[in-house]
Amino acid sequence: MEKSHTLREIEQQPSLWVKAINQFSSEKERMEQFLQAIQSKHERVRVIFTGAGTSAFVGETIYPYIRREIRERGWEVETISTTNLTSSPFSFLDKNIPTIMVSFARSGNSPESIAAVELAEKLVENFYEITITCNSEGALAKRKRGEDEQLVLILPEEANDKGLAMTSSYSTMMLTAFYLFSKNKDEFVQKVQKIANAGEEMLNSCKKLIPELVKLPLGKLVYLGSGVFEGLSRESALKFLELTSGKYPTMFDTTLGFRHGPKSILDANTMVVVYLSNNEYTRKYDLDMLKELHAEQERGAIVAISGIEDPEVAEYSDYQINVPLSNEEDMLLAFPNVIFAQSFAYEKSLSSGLSPDNPSPTGVINRVVQGVQIYPFEGEN
Repeated sequence: MEKSHTLREIEQQPSLWVKAINQFSSEKERMEQFLQAIQSKHERVRVIFTGAGTSAFVGETIYPYIRREIRERGWEVETISTTNLTSSPFSFLDKNIPTIMVSFARSGNSPESIAAVELAEKLVENFYEITITCNSEGALAKRKRGEDEQLVLILPEEANDKGLAMTSSYSTMMLTAFYLFSKNKDEFVQKVQKIANAGEEMLNSCKKLIPELVKLPLGKLVYLGSGVFEGLSRESALKFLELTSGKYPTMFDTTLGFRHGPKSILDANTMVVVYLSNNEYTRKYDLDMLKELHAEQERGAIVAISGIEDPEVAEYSDYQINVPLSNEEDMLLAFPNVIFAQSFAYEKSLSSGLSPDNPSPTGVINRVVQGVQIYPFEGEN
């Protein structure tokens, strides 16, 4: 039986990550020259990570790490979805602040994503754009501006997911941005194989654990994580919601934030997945939440995903996956971790009688969003 697009796209990620970075390594000089030219022109630069849906969550996942990487340039980074920026450009775009907009796009044809760069080009005096896309034929990839104003990075063809839900496109766009803004690109290339190996290990772990998880009674699902894992938790929750056609409500939060009201979602059929940080300080808060959840009378299963083998994690969770990246930054763990979320969503979709490639046959959601009308903006900042 032929594999579905979605399963193939989940499983191809480790090898695709290596392929993508090998491809972009040959473009290292072009990337550096583009960034360096902007740095030489402006003392202050604002970097905006943007996209719609999962593409926006690429930026949300990576920005806590990237903001530390680019501070030496005198740059600040933030993340604003195109779905927010397009409808409220006056709230987010500043005419007098030099701005690089980094657009993440699977198709490059989402109406809001096209509108966002067009608005920024109109409203920001010194505007630069970087497009990281899976589709060489998309509208964003085909925009024509000067070489010193625009950098387009097109991922390998395999990253252009055919399934409804973004899987390898999400992780490979994230990896590309990670490489683009890395201070030491040669060192980063050496780490990619390590990330890929961890991804393969995660695929193997999922084959053993997820069949058990799918059989458990499930009413709601929560993902928790701090730092880069907040954005990853948001993407993880969305993936489950998309692939199960909204049958199971999902939520995401930080481990500290969960106590402030969202914890009221817990009941006997609420499963909680906790992404534990490798950072010694952050991990203390993750472990506290794990212990607190474990002590709850009304809760479902607790799944802990950790880069460090830890007896406390085993004691205070029902299921564990250990990722073989114990000495690495959390940003590296995000890549194998998302494979768990995608694989769980995929298997639950199948067990719910759905087709993961098209879990929304009535067209409630589409691969490229439908029904968006873009209005002309005549104002000024």
